[in-house]
Amino acid sequence: MDLCLADRTVLVTGGSSGVGLATVRALLDEGARVATCGRDADRLAKAAASLGGGDRLLTGVCDVRDADAVREFTRRAADTFGSVDGLVNNAGQSRMKGLAESTAEDWRDELELKFSGVLNPVHAARPYLSASDSASVVNVNAVLAKQPEPRLITTSAARAGILNLSKSLSVELAPEGIRVNSVCLGLIDTGQWTRRHAAAGSGLSYEDWQAELAADRGIALGRLGRADEVAYAIVTLLSPRASYTTGTSIDVCGGVGRGIL
Repeated sequence: MDLCLADRTVLVTGGSSGVGLATVRALLDEGARVATCGRDADRLAKAAASLGGGDRLLTGVCDVRDADAVREFTRRAADTFGSVDGLVNNAGQSRMKGLAESTAEDWRDELELKFSGVLNPVHAARPYLSASDSASVVNVNAVLAKQPEPRLITTSAARAGILNLSKSLSVELAPEGIRVNSVCLGLIDTGQWTRRHAAAGSGLSYEDWQAELAADRGIALGRLGRADEVAYAIVTLLSPRASYTTGTSIDVCGGVGRGIL
């Protein structure tokens, strides 16, 4: 199916690795023009070299917590490609700490990163998105937003706030023709899990170790997800073919869940 993304411009934050990189690749495969940013210049350059996007790919070093830098990168993308039709708010990380270990600074840092990572790009892109005939924002979130994990207490709380914010944004921006949705991911097989497998020294193959981890975490499909599996959901929500979908979230988590919502 043609997702009608050819020659449309999409901004992707945190596009130098993992889900962000997979999303950029999927968008380029669909014929879209992509502007992506990250904080590490070397990783960004390496990612760009692996994509081969030519003149349909624009990269820039940018910290999503810096509103001025985000605004400048967004302006550069619009000037380069002539429009902004989609935004993927993907930049972020998890903080593995429980309540006792989490300091006031941890809470401030986590909330600033998660909320700035959505609000700064939305504010910067909004004038351009409003001018598009099919504008879409996708916030990359996590099932932690619905199923908090005590070992990730600050991240879980921040993720829940972003899910709530996404719903509010979908209502606020609907009159301008801007759709806002979320993709909530579970455990995704990125470099961190390969490193943890190596550090565990369990003697199990990576596949068997994954299966044990999946069983422990209650993942129905019995394995970790892949970054491209998340990217497919993101790209689908960006598509004009999803023009009547807003204010919702899609779980890409292998069936992990302690409830039906």
